[in-house]
Amino acid sequence: MTRKPWKPAACGAIAAGVLASGLAALPAIAAPAATAAQAAAGAVVINEAYVNGGSANAPYTHKFIELFNPTDAPVTLDGMSLQYRSSGGTSAPTGVVALKGTIPANGYFLVQGGSNGGTGAALPEADLASGALNPSGSSGTIVLAGQASALTGLATGSVLDDERVVDLLGYGSSNTFETAAAASPNGTSNPLSMNRSGGVDTDNNAEDFALSGAVTPVASGGAAPEPEAEPELEAPALRTIAEIQGTSNVSPLAGETVAVRGVVTAAYPSGGFNGYYLQTPGTGGEQDLAERTASDGVFVYSPATVDDVAVGDFVEVTGKVSEHYGMTQLSVDAGGLAQLAQPAEAVKAAAVEWPATDADREKLEGMLVRPEGAFTVTDNYSLNQYGEIGLAAGEKPLVQPTAVGAYGSDAFWAETEKNAALAVTLDDGATTNFLGSDRNKDIPLPYLSPEEPVRIGSSADFTGDVILDYRFDLWRFQPVGELTGDDSAGLQPASFSNTRTAAPEEVGGNVSIASFNVLNYFTTTGDQLAGCAAYTDRDGNPVSARDCDARGAYDAKNLERQEAKIVAAINALDADVVALEEIENSAKFGKDRDAALATLTAALNEALAAEGEPAEWDYVRSPGELPALADEDFIRTAFIYKKDAVQTIDESVIHNDTDAFANARKPLAQTFKVKHGGADTKFIVVANHFKSKGSGGATGENADHGQGAWNAARTAQAGSLVAFADGLQEQFSTDKVFLTGDFNSYAQEDPIRVLREAGYVGQGEKTGEHTYSFDGMVGSLDHILASPSADAAVAGADVWNINSVESIALEYSRYNYNVTDFYAPDAYRASDHDPLIVGLDLPTAKEKAHSR
Repeated sequence: MTRKPWKPAACGAIAAGVLASGLAALPAIAAPAATAAQAAAGAVVINEAYVNGGSANAPYTHKFIELFNPTDAPVTLDGMSLQYRSSGGTSAPTGVVALKGTIPANGYFLVQGGSNGGTGAALPEADLASGALNPSGSSGTIVLAGQASALTGLATGSVLDDERVVDLLGYGSSNTFETAAAASPNGTSNPLSMNRSGGVDTDNNAEDFALSGAVTPVASGGAAPEPEAEPELEAPALRTIAEIQGTSNVSPLAGETVAVRGVVTAAYPSGGFNGYYLQTPGTGGEQDLAERTASDGVFVYSPATVDDVAVGDFVEVTGKVSEHYGMTQLSVDAGGLAQLAQPAEAVKAAAVEWPATDADREKLEGMLVRPEGAFTVTDNYSLNQYGEIGLAAGEKPLVQPTAVGAYGSDAFWAETEKNAALAVTLDDGATTNFLGSDRNKDIPLPYLSPEEPVRIGSSADFTGDVILDYRFDLWRFQPVGELTGDDSAGLQPASFSNTRTAAPEEVGGNVSIASFNVLNYFTTTGDQLAGCAAYTDRDGNPVSARDCDARGAYDAKNLERQEAKIVAAINALDADVVALEEIENSAKFGKDRDAALATLTAALNEALAAEGEPAEWDYVRSPGELPALADEDFIRTAFIYKKDAVQTIDESVIHNDTDAFANARKPLAQTFKVKHGGADTKFIVVANHFKSKGSGGATGENADHGQGAWNAARTAQAGSLVAFADGLQEQFSTDKVFLTGDFNSYAQEDPIRVLREAGYVGQGEKTGEHTYSFDGMVGSLDHILASPSADAAVAGADVWNINSVESIALEYSRYNYNVTDFYAPDAYRASDHDPLIVGLDLPTAKEKAHSR
């Protein structure tokens, strides 16, 4: 039987005041109930959560949440609430139950929720019952809030500093938790509850909550059940690590208490792991996985003994075997560690290439490894937050399957399976959320530095040993101790090649066009708009606009940082025509529609002048015929061009299809010709920004069926664009058309297929490079597609990888998020999309010399 937690009562405020003043003790009086605000200071915790009520084999008919008050004073819950948000939710919780009543000192409060069926006994009489509390039986987030209304703006990830949150339990695959999510109680064969372990609240759901078959609801008038008497046990059997690991992904000894001996190969007294790895003496070295049956390494979870071991120690531990998120481990309490005096044969790192199957990886789980063969960075998004880097075995990053084959095709599934076989995460030996508490933000990020950018596509060279483990549903390489940016102990196990280039490759020709996403370049800053919130740095200073119509920098200082990077990138790109996406539509703020565009153009020319170069840039003015302002977004597409290289013909044209582009930016077209060139040098460029993949509200045919949300809308936009381009060819008497921009579609998805079937040829695909990175895989959402006649004039193309491959820590919007200053006024991470550039070989009486 699980014993309910109890904590020693703290000295009350009155007693403390009496002692401080030296007055005589006052007569005993009933302690007043604390307020909700006082409860929010940390008095009340979620103690037990049972989320499978009524399911098959369930002991109780209804779900419940049990609260516990560990103090010696009652606490009123009036004004507080229990709230539930789904595992993938990002908006305000929907299951909100206002609390009313008092939770006794050192007592409980039982809230009955919904039911999955009629199986089980009735709960003890609850203090409160509401069907609105109906959490998922496998994954979700339960919040004890200090307010009665739903928590708007509740963050995802680790939530530790939200003053509105009294306590929070994220479990299963939930995206919201304290430090790490608790294990999922999923499964109706043996419905389990999530119990706070020993009353300890360390702000880590994974460690604070344990799954238990003993479901023990207690209301405010009830008493904690007494623990069952522990039977007298024989001394635990001495087992080998291989016997504990077994030959499958689940230990055959799970649930048993055993003793085991091993050499300490890695230790983590800080950083959240709270344990160390043991390996059988003399094991490791050259390996033939075909002959290996079980691993010789295992993780020991032991906050009580981790400070007493060092790498190289030979020890015996006694503890309980369990599977923790798929990783076999031993839990060792105080007194469960003994240092052994006899010598032990040294452990050698297993020299292996990356195993292609889970079965072969299981044979090495928990062992010291020296990875052999090539590894390439395929994901650095979480490096900024959790200090981890996604790697792909081999010499290339992983590729989006729909960039290789149509969804559901043989090529699609082959790429999907290949990605799963090659992926491994290089971790930092910690659970630290570097975007969490103020203390964490003051810890230098591991691996990444201004001198070592750790780019997607960079090779990873292993110079040290790692542990192969399985945490949070991923295979990982762990350093043998916690890493920070101050690697004075020399624990960092890998280095990375720097693949940056100062300019794109030569594309040839006498005129060049490019596409560049300027990442919400807004000259209307957040501080200019009433009610605009801000994302803040570690000192609380505003950086970028939040929850308002302005989507870029919050103030002039941050706009300057953003602009400096964009200007550096576009000027180094050295194209003659640049189609822009995500630039402010200034008309939405009551200004000239081109105000932000004019500001960026002036900044580009000022930067050239500062380098002694002539002011070359001009911008394409908005046409006289505009869509209704209500039909336009706050961002738009635009053109800038070098006036000494090309000239515009007539005014620009906006494709005002209010049906197909009702939820996207309308295409903008401009006809150009070579400066001083004849009619045969004319070409049309159409800038595009189709509906995004991840927007909410997509249902029916627009739900995500494998190509992202809103694929049907994007496909219709592609069809409308083809018709628009056909009309432009007739209107401007040229069949050279380039469709450019952010199509939010990978190369083998429906929208790009529509354009290819209309005869357009992708130029970026010819380079073998990609413009975007998402979910640890690369692909191109940005394209330049040429009509057959335009394709015949193409001399060359390049994707300049300066944005998507760089860590998000380098963005202007992450300025001062970490104690290390990653910002530089250069081209790298000016946006999240990479620019494309295409060279055109067009007949002209006056050739233009290029200096690229």
